[in-house]
Order: sequence, then C-alpha cells, then structure tokens
Amino acid sequence: MGVQLPQASSDDEMMPVSDINVTPFIDVILVLLIIFMIAAPLATVDIAVDLPASTATKQPRPDKPVFITLKADRSLAVGETPISRATLAASLASVTSSDHSKRLFVRADKTVPYGDVMTLMNDIRGAGYLKIALVGLESTGPQAAAGAPPSGGAQ
Repeated sequence: MGVQLPQASSDDEMMPVSDINVTPFIDVILVLLIIFMIAAPLATVDIAVDLPASTATKQPRPDKPVFITLKADRSLAVGETPISRATLAASLASVTSSDHSKRLFVRADKTVPYGDVMTLMNDIRGAGYLKIALVGLESTGPQAAAGAPPSGGAQ
C-alpha cells in the first residue's frame, strides 16, 4: 500500500488538510452515551418511596378453595353459584360450614372500579371472614404484554 505525499510548494509550506477528523467527535458521542446510560435509570423514579421487603413465601393452595367472583356487571358468585349481595353472608356460611378461619379468594373483573372491590371485601369482613386473598393473573413476560392469556393463579 502506497502513500502519496503532496508536493511542497516553493515556500516549503504544507498544504492544508481538508478532511474532517472524526475521532474527537466519536469520543464525545461515546462519553455522552455513557452519561445517558447512567442518568436514564435514575430519572425514571418520580416519587421516592422506601418500600419494605417481603419475606412471604408462596402459600400452598387449599384442596377446595372458595372463590368469590365480582363480574363486570357487578354481579356476585360464590364458587359457580350466582348470589345477591344481600345473601353473601349466608352463602359464605353454607359454603365454608361457618368456618371463619377459612381463606376466601376474591377475583374481580379488571373493569370493576377499586371502590366496588373494597366494598365487597368490607362485606366479607363484616360476615366474619378475615382471611381474604386477591386473585390475579401471573404475567409470564413478553407474551402477556402481547395479549396472550397468561396462566392464572392466586397472589
């Protein structure tokens, strides 16, 4: 590989180089990239909250769980049996054999307002049942975000 040097003029001056030297530009871009990579995760938290750590282990699911379902039209069901809100306490007593230490699993449609879910939980507590678990879907990653149905389970 050969290099051709420009011919010197009679004044022995070098000709000005008109090429752009991109090395400093690349260095600056890499430094900016590193700064943004460090600063971006720090900027994602708007409210500083010191959350407690949970040491809870996953509880085994009972052999025959009692599900209380709040549907999108605000109708209730205990197990598979539709009930009215007025007969909730009596239905729970018959299903659980009046065992108030039994855990009840509440599942509600995602379109139901939070206030309605809390009202249902207060009604269950008013009936004497204090062990209430909320049921949700376990997201399993990218397919859950894409709309594929994830596996269900109690949380």
